[in-house]
Amino acid sequence: MKPEAPTCGVHALHPDLIARARAAIPDEEATRAASVLLKAIADPTRLKILAALTAGELCVCDLANLLGMSESAVSHQLRVLRQANLVAWRRAGRQVFYRLADDHVREILDAALEHARE
Repeated sequence: MKPEAPTCGVHALHPDLIARARAAIPDEEATRAASVLLKAIADPTRLKILAALTAGELCVCDLANLLGMSESAVSHQLRVLRQANLVAWRRAGRQVFYRLADDHVREILDAALEHARE
């Protein structure tokens, strides 16, 4: 059985600490958008797709082969990543290539994996 989280032994508020913490909480829209982003990254398959894309642009066929998945399954995961603005795409003839949307995505991914490895 897990030990309970420690709690205060006395009820005392610290207004200065509360004010500083309140100022650090983002507005509702930013909180919602960040939540969508983190939920999209939280899936192991999507995390692998993002990690693969850190090496550079890949088409859906390449990603499917790399991950041992169907193109349809990869496309579904990419749709979630697109909706969270984590990947960008371009069409080249009949192929669609994906890449990380920007350096922020790489930084988030790097930080998450570094933290997990500690």
